[in-house]
Amino acid sequence: MLRVRCVRGGSRGAEAVHYIGSMLRKGFGGWVQRTFQSTQAAALSEKPCIADEKTEITPLESPVCSYNEWDHLEEVIVGRPENANVPPFTVEVKANTYEKYWQFYQKYGGQSFPPEHVKKATAEIEEMCNILRHEGVIVQRPDVIDWSVKYKTPDFESTGMYAAMPRDILLVVGNEIIEAPMAWRSRFFEYRAYRPLIKDYFRRGAKWTTAPKPTMANELYDQDYPIRTVEDRHKLAAMGKFVTTEFEPCFDAADFMRAGRDIFAQRSQVTNYLGIEWMRRHLAPDYKVHIISFKDPNPMHIDATFNIIGPGLVISNPDRPCHQIEMFKKAGWTVATPPTPLIPDGKY
Repeated sequence: MLRVRCVRGGSRGAEAVHYIGSMLRKGFGGWVQRTFQSTQAAALSEKPCIADEKTEITPLESPVCSYNEWDHLEEVIVGRPENANVPPFTVEVKANTYEKYWQFYQKYGGQSFPPEHVKKATAEIEEMCNILRHEGVIVQRPDVIDWSVKYKTPDFESTGMYAAMPRDILLVVGNEIIEAPMAWRSRFFEYRAYRPLIKDYFRRGAKWTTAPKPTMANELYDQDYPIRTVEDRHKLAAMGKFVTTEFEPCFDAADFMRAGRDIFAQRSQVTNYLGIEWMRRHLAPDYKVHIISFKDPNPMHIDATFNIIGPGLVISNPDRPCHQIEMFKKAGWTVATPPTPLIPDGKY
């Protein structure tokens, strides 16, 4: 899902801390208190992101307005699993999947996912959409596309994957929609499913930015990325080595977490430092982008590891602890850890 609108800007007025990577020897106590103060001031003084129910929205007022991950949801884009295609088993896909799944990708890469799986996924997502609508949320859906169509660029050829995860490819910052460039070749043209929606938001006043599309040439990937076991992954992650290189900027939107004027990002298998730097320069000076890291053998998408669910409140995966967590605690953040799942792996 991708949230499009919220009632207010939340902590849009929050003061930004300095880049966390440069603060490992400095405290930033008081930041949370300033965030709370500026959040309250924003809530009291700023106009709502959307008009009151009795007021008609003018064409110049953006229908898109979201600054964090926790405000009241009004409108959301929910993805589609229809026509989902197994990505070809290229090096970037191999680096993001565990060995027990490699045989599946090797056998079915470039083919459709099993129909019974897609059917179940479609039914579950449709029911979730029904629940959201009954709660008064406006639900938008991407186009249905045939992801099995082969395509070729001067640097590679591939088939597509799906449009099931809009939060991977679209990031809303304030009234701006940012299209992520992505890092998997099978996701190169995924944006096409969302273009009709984005064009409509743009016509109604939203900002629309497309990050530089990478060539996805062989140089973007470590073709000899040495993964065989989980131990290999831990060692490589600890060394700061990833399957993506710094050949050109790349990032997935899901590697960024919003908290008002502060945005937290991780270097991962699909997001490189050049991609984070592009975001930093693009959003400056109104926003600060901070890099955080985790003890994660396979970093990819931040919200399953570190999720900010309220001002100064974060839920952190205990299996993948944050290296900078003491900084958050020192600043007054509340860090919650979820309990260990009761359902065994593979039993769902």
